[in-house]
Amino acid sequence: MIRRTIVALSIVMLAACSGEKSDDAMSAADSVAAAPLADAPAPKDLVETAIAAGTFNTLVKALTAAGLVETLKGAGPFTVLAPTDEAFAKIPAKDLDALLADKAALTKVLMYSVIAGNVPASTVTTLPEATSLEGSKIAIKVVDGKVMLNGVSEVTATDIAASNGVIHVINTVLMPPKQ
Repeated sequence: MIRRTIVALSIVMLAACSGEKSDDAMSAADSVAAAPLADAPAPKDLVETAIAAGTFNTLVKALTAAGLVETLKGAGPFTVLAPTDEAFAKIPAKDLDALLADKAALTKVLMYSVIAGNVPASTVTTLPEATSLEGSKIAIKVVDGKVMLNGVSEVTATDIAASNGVIHVINTVLMPPKQ
């Protein structure tokens, strides 16, 4: 790749010095300029990023059951507070099965873990709260250097970039307040 770049630049420079613009010089420069784009993988959206991580299988299953996959594949940007499979495992199996079967309740829980916009960790730590797409507030507090949400869920990893937002990993499923 570097060698192709040097060769193409040399051809372009020689052509420029000689006052000529040969088709070979232009096509070599064009192919090198396009090469990084061809070699770079396309950025993944939030859902693809979660699937690729391999630790959000239950979350992806829940998003599918709630019909929210296309929403989180959309333009966004969104900030997803993503519970891991271990976080979902803290919910008793019977309760989790009931939640997965109740589309309205599941949608409410999942939307409570999404914030409109791209909110990086550097911003999250300065906020006392954030409003979820579900509509309720999520309390944010830094305790002993750890970011805690609603006093029950710790942010364990941050700023996982996706093409349409960012993922912050949490260790407990956030439940919206009962109304």
